[in-house]
Amino acid sequence: MPVYPFLLVDAFTTAILGGNPCAVVLDADDLSPAQMQRLAQEFNQSETAFVRRSAVAEFGVRYFTPGEEIPLAGHPTIATLTALLHTGRLPRPTGQPHDLQLELLHGPVNIRVSPAEAGQPHFIRMTQRCPEFGPLHEPADVLPLFGLTPADLLPGAVVQTVSTGTPQLMVPLRDAASLRRAHLPNPMALDEYRRASGFFSSHLFCLEGATPAGTTFARHFCTPPDLPEDPVTGSATGGMAAYLWHYGLLSTPDFIAEQGHWMGRPGTVHVAVQGPPEAIEAVHISGQGVVVVQGELRL
Repeated sequence: MPVYPFLLVDAFTTAILGGNPCAVVLDADDLSPAQMQRLAQEFNQSETAFVRRSAVAEFGVRYFTPGEEIPLAGHPTIATLTALLHTGRLPRPTGQPHDLQLELLHGPVNIRVSPAEAGQPHFIRMTQRCPEFGPLHEPADVLPLFGLTPADLLPGAVVQTVSTGTPQLMVPLRDAASLRRAHLPNPMALDEYRRASGFFSSHLFCLEGATPAGTTFARHFCTPPDLPEDPVTGSATGGMAAYLWHYGLLSTPDFIAEQGHWMGRPGTVHVAVQGPPEAIEAVHISGQGVVVVQGELRL
């Protein structure tokens, strides 16, 4: 009976039961895509990461939601590196940051692990792919999918698909009150719209933090069989950062993005956009993670 080590890691937090949980399965080289998909359904987290050997990077990783494989994800990346550090598969850096690559579905991404401060988890930085600005969407079509109206949109802003590796629907709202009212009156209507439009999930956000430290606060909505709301979303935070910088809605390319506080799972993402607004080169997201559970999976 094959045995696979696994960990449950809370990402974008330094506190257990905060941030976004992710299952990380190690030594997963012989698992088929169908097996990985079924295991993601069994773990029933927003994503499950499967760590494998790679011929082109230090590690290979594939990410599955309960419903499908996705090419890039932020909180599973933070969780994967946290798991690799925790199990000794990746040496803990001392003195200088450690740079490496993860091979994802569409090729490698750059990772930097910084030495940990006393008593704190390591800071892990992920460089996402160069942003792609996709189709614009009619607010009158999109806002009702979340129980809102076009008046809830940030004045003068557009609704657009943006990808830094995974296409996400960017919906900037006028304030936290609009964000709090958002819900899914008909999840299947959203699922039909997203499949027709070619994006993975939906990121609603406003230009005020949940705490004084935050520049933005967000909620991230998915459709069945995936969990309806994701506590803290790294890939969409990267797309949001590219959107905000591109459209001149940020005063600085470095900021703190907050998410999950209203779900009782507060999370913090450190964001840095590289390059001018008209020619963004990369988006970096950084965060920490903590191990909650460690065990063995027997198939």
